Amino acid sequence: MGNFTVSPSIRREAGKAIGNFSMLHDGDNVLVGLSGGKDSLLLTLVLAELRLRSPVKFSLSACMVTMKENVNTKPIQRFCESIEIAFDIVFHPILDIIKNRNERSPCSFCANMRRGILSGYAQKNKFNILALGHNLDDAVETAYMNLFRAGRFKSFKPKFYQDRTDLWLIRPLIYLRESKIISEVARLDLPILDNSCPYAGETERQRIKELLKKLKSFAPDIHSNTLNALRNLTDNDKWENIE
Repeated sequence: MGNFTVSPSIRREAGKAIGNFSMLHDGDNVLVGLSGGKDSLLLTLVLAELRLRSPVKFSLSACMVTMKENVNTKPIQRFCESIEIAFDIVFHPILDIIKNRNERSPCSFCANMRRGILSGYAQKNKFNILALGHNLDDAVETAYMNLFRAGRFKSFKPKFYQDRTDLWLIRPLIYLRESKIISEVARLDLPILDNSCPYAGETERQRIKELLKKLKSFAPDIHSNTLNALRNLTDNDKWENIE
């Protein structure tokens, strides 16, 4: 399977998430949302290896949603060929839509659009699982964004059923820190697609990321503690409204 072999520690963390949240079963037809970024590339490789190693038998393909028609996807295509993964591309002018709408939350809007397009593609092509590359940092950042913006401490789920499309969304990298993913992708020299998004680095998520870096100076376990809080929220911890 090409010259790529994921490190045992990465496999363990992904395998733990898949097992803890019962993400995969025999006969599943899995579509990876492959953006060409570090997370989705590593996710694709992890699942490709798992497909060969695991007693759970599932099929695996990848699809990319591009915002520009002239994107050079040949390195990604070669990568998928090397690990024997079918690959498809869907174009949608998301950047133009964001610009026309003068969208206040471009990254959130883009993520929702991509997920919707991928979900539609998965439904049309008879996939029952859509695998997304969100990591632990993404989950923690989302929790604090919701806390500060909406007064709710919640994040996206590692596994979620989307009844509109009869599709399960799974996030096998949910236990992995972004720094570990960056190191592994660099070690493997995976073909990251150049991200020329005009909104990169100017988003609410980036501001939360910077805040968490500062908080880490006196709360070094903030990411793992937040994950623990998300996994252990109970009714006993809620304030009761007795009015």
